[in-house]
Amino acid sequence: MRHTALATLCLAAAATIGLTGCQSGQDKADSKPDKAGSSAASSTSPSKSGSEAKEPFAGLTGAEIADKAVEATTGASSLRMKGDVPDEESGSTITIDMALNKQGECVGTMSMGGQGKADLIKVGDTVYMKYDEKFLREQSKGEKKSDVDAAVALLAGKWTKMSAKGEDAKDIASFCDLDTVLGDADDAETDASRGKTTTVDGTPAIVLNERDGKERYTLYVATEGKPYLLRVDSVSAKDPGTLTFSDYDKKVPAQKPSGEILDLDALGG
Repeated sequence: MRHTALATLCLAAAATIGLTGCQSGQDKADSKPDKAGSSAASSTSPSKSGSEAKEPFAGLTGAEIADKAVEATTGASSLRMKGDVPDEESGSTITIDMALNKQGECVGTMSMGGQGKADLIKVGDTVYMKYDEKFLREQSKGEKKSDVDAAVALLAGKWTKMSAKGEDAKDIASFCDLDTVLGDADDAETDASRGKTTTVDGTPAIVLNERDGKERYTLYVATEGKPYLLRVDSVSAKDPGTLTFSDYDKKVPAQKPSGEILDLDALGG
């Protein structure tokens, strides 16, 4: 099934955290921005309209704006991705807050269904992770209690490390590479409809809409400075979720954790 460029970007960026859909829809263009509607969440607010503000991307269709957003976003050296999205495999919701760059460095946190938290850092060829007890127990449901208790005693609250090239860490390591996360978004076809103007966390933005049958997706593109993708909302009943993108081209503060670090490769070998 064909996806639009921005939709593919949405899919690629969320590949490891379960956000699906964002598929191609009607190619409608409205050169005049509307007032911000109720679909924008609390982090967005209406922008000035009419004579109070100059129309952003004047004369461009939604598809042309999408092209600019994909070019700017995939061209960034780093960004921060944050949001709550559904995970199809587990049926739960994954919360993520991660800064990553094209050098394969990352730092951030993730949780499943609000049950505990895991910290993640990748520096060079090493992946560092720290899990709290609640996260470990949630991820070990169905296993023998004695095994879970032993894992909690060994790992909870402690930094661990693994080779990024090892089987157990390859998927996590690839998620820390911005080029891998964004995938082939810049090669996808563009088909987006132009919507209202608004703001996302104080940044002026324009809305682009995607549809696939009853499924609907809303994307927000910066109208000042580079046209970065700022936010993706899935407003479908089946797979609701939101991802925000910020801190473009900022240094990723990834450093080896201090103190004792448990070598999981050594334990497994």
